[in-house]
Parts: sequence; C-alpha cells; structure tokens
Amino acid sequence: MRALATACYLAAAAVPLVSAPAAAQQELGGSAQGDVAVTIYNNGQSLVQDDRQLSVNAGRNRIEFPDVSARIRPETVTLSGPGLTIVEQNFDFDLLTPDKLMDKAVGQSITLVRTNPATGAEKTERAKVLAANGGIVLQIGERIEVLRDDGLPVRAVFDRLPPNLRARPTLSVTVDAADAGTVPARLAYLTPNLGWTADYVALFDAAKGAMDMQGWVTLTNSTGTTFNNARTLLVAGNPGGGGGFRQVPGTMDSAGTESNDRERLGDFYLYPLGQRTTIANAQQKQVSFLDVKGAPARSTYEYVNRWLGANNEPVSTASVLRFSTSRQGGLGDQLPAGTIRVYMRDARGDPQFIGENQIGHTPMGSSMSLRTGDAFDVKVQPTVVSRTRKGDSRWMTKMKYTVSNARPEAVTVLLAQDGLYGDVRISDESLKGERVSADRVEWQVPVPANGRTDVTVTFDSRY
Repeated sequence: MRALATACYLAAAAVPLVSAPAAAQQELGGSAQGDVAVTIYNNGQSLVQDDRQLSVNAGRNRIEFPDVSARIRPETVTLSGPGLTIVEQNFDFDLLTPDKLMDKAVGQSITLVRTNPATGAEKTERAKVLAANGGIVLQIGERIEVLRDDGLPVRAVFDRLPPNLRARPTLSVTVDAADAGTVPARLAYLTPNLGWTADYVALFDAAKGAMDMQGWVTLTNSTGTTFNNARTLLVAGNPGGGGGFRQVPGTMDSAGTESNDRERLGDFYLYPLGQRTTIANAQQKQVSFLDVKGAPARSTYEYVNRWLGANNEPVSTASVLRFSTSRQGGLGDQLPAGTIRVYMRDARGDPQFIGENQIGHTPMGSSMSLRTGDAFDVKVQPTVVSRTRKGDSRWMTKMKYTVSNARPEAVTVLLAQDGLYGDVRISDESLKGERVSADRVEWQVPVPANGRTDVTVTFDSRY
C-alpha cells in the first residue's frame, strides 16, 4: 500500500484550498506564521507567541492558523486582539500523507490512471475503495481487484481533499469580532519537544593550572514545525510542569552566593539570543553564550570508601577537575545545567578528549569538582586489618588504606571514608583527617612519585 500510495496525486483543479483569511494564505511551501517569538525552557517546554494580521468580518468568524507546532498543547492556547472574543477552538493534527489520503477514501470512488509501459497510452477507470488495511481493495465495475505493487505504472486521482486532513498542523479558532477589518492578533501556546541544554568545552592546561571554557546553547526542535526568523529567549531553570534536568553526577562542593547583571525572570536566568534565528524542525542548533580564557583550575585524585568495607584488589581513584564559577579567580558566571567535556593537549600540542560529566544549575561563586574518569596510575586498596567486638553494640575496626602512585611525579589523593552512621569515633590515625560531616572523614594523602603511602585508622563504632 505504501509503495502504491507514493504514486498517488491530487488533481489540482479538483481540490479546493483550505479556507483561511487572506492574510494567512501562503504559497505552497511557505509559512503562514507571522512575527514569532519563542521562549525555550530547560525542561523541553516552550512558549510560542505568534503575531499575525487577521482579516475578520463583524460577528462570528472561523479563523485558521496553519504552521503551529504539531505538538501544541491546545488547552494552553490564547488569542488576543482588539475586539476579539474566542468562542471555540479545534486543533487538526491528522496530516496529509498518501497513506492517510487512501485511508480516508474508503467507501468513496476515485479515478485510476494506468499507463501502458510500451506505448505510453493512458487508460482511466472509476474505482470504489473498499479497504486500505495492509493493501488496497477496489471495486471496478462488477469485479473486485487488489491493487498490487507490481511495478506497473498506475496512479490514483482523488476528487477532493478530505476536510479533516491538513497539509500542515492547523489550529482553527471561532471568534466574535466587534468590527470588520484587519486586526493585529497574538496567538500564544505552550508546546513540548522544543528545548535546550548547555554544552561546555573545557581545554585544561595542567602545567599552567588553568583552563579555557566555551559554553554552547544546544537547541533541539522535534515539534514537527519550523519556527521562522524567531526572536528566541532561553530560560535557565526548572519551571513546574516539566521533567527538568535531574542527573547531576558533577559535584557542587559549595553553592555560590555571587550575582551579576544577567536578566532574571522570577527565579530563572534569561539568555536572549542576539539575533533572530530560524529553528528548523528535526534540527539541532548551537549558539555560543560563554567564552572564558585562563580560568584557574587544577586536577586532583579522589577515592571514597563506602562504610568500613574492603576490596580484594586496588581500585582506581577518580580523576577530578576542580574550578570555581566566582568572579574573582573563576569563570565569573552562573552555569546552566548541561554537560562539560574536558580536553588536554598532548605532547604534539593537539587537544585530546579526556572525559565528561554533567552539572546541575550552578550559581556564580560556586566551587566545583568535575569527575572526568578513572585514574590509570593512582589506586587505593582498603583493607580491614581487624574488627573486634567490644560489647553488645560496640565494635573496634582497624582499617588500612594503601595508596599507590605509578606516575613520575608526586600526587596528593583525597581519601574519604563514608558511611560512618551512628556514633563512630576515631581512636587512632596515622595521618590527621578532617571530619567534614557526621558520617564522612577525609584525609589529604601525599604519595611520592613511583611510590605508595599507607594510612591506618581505627574506628570505634557504637550503635
């Protein structure tokens, strides 16, 4: 059926154009949109505002708006204009395709045009469409025929366009107009499937302890509609009613308290694009919004041991890039949620990818720890040296953490013991640590080049 349907065509003289106001009539392939403004949120929702000139008669008018989003939320539609009152609205999203055209023709008569491949002579005959389920069944005179995809040239000519099939997604609105004439009106609605994320590219220079950071807005449009020459405003934040950005493996060590003069809307930051842009359907578009050179950054190693457990073999530490978003000594901006991809230059001076991670919405002035991967040469093996019961609800656990370094230079590893739930005290430790929370202790462990360091700690656990 599908192969046959692609051979179907409409007899142009027999098919009336869809009724619409004169201002909305467009040539085939054009857009009926007016002056479009799009506000795009992180959660995949967008607000579309489309200013059009409407020709109306006094009293009741049925006005059609083609080229709205195919994923429009009809319950969010508003139409405002001087002297206009909405009576009713409908959204027709059953789009015109050859298959749909044949489906709608079931029970009706069409014209078949067969071409003799040898002579080029055409033969026409009327046929009634009986079924279009998995194949097209026709009644031609007294015979029943299955129209097969056998390669012979045949096409179907339809007398008219079904009223509920549209070439483009179309919203129809019935309004009462106070006066006749041309009225400036604004159509506004929410649509999913038009969203944006932030993508960052960081070039890290370990020798200089600095990085360059480029930030990109990535727009994604899968609404089924192109928004032409639109004024575009991006909103960083998670407004209610959408999924939002939730996966944030990157760590914000401390939330910033700084602010700048970037425009806000309530609790959200606004990023207006400098120029109008066309957001095509089924397209990703990227626009730069951040470009910082030489921001301070450093690479560190971290390992977190859960509860007071052991590993049978050494485990890689995490490679962590630390930086700040503060005005002094940092990126000097807030960072919308997104993915940071980190590069370093090799011995030939070429930038090479070393890892990536995601961050949540980050205020300016925040301290960041971005885990980019597992270290090859720096490992930790936690071992339970002894675990002794001291009473019904008291245990003494002696742990040893062996930190090894196969690099040709000394490193410092942030070693953390997590999961110290209840009343857990440290009775002895070979290296002074810091209790950063009730259930976590951290040690800064210096490890010599091509060497190892053992850290022993005795925990007194009371339940």
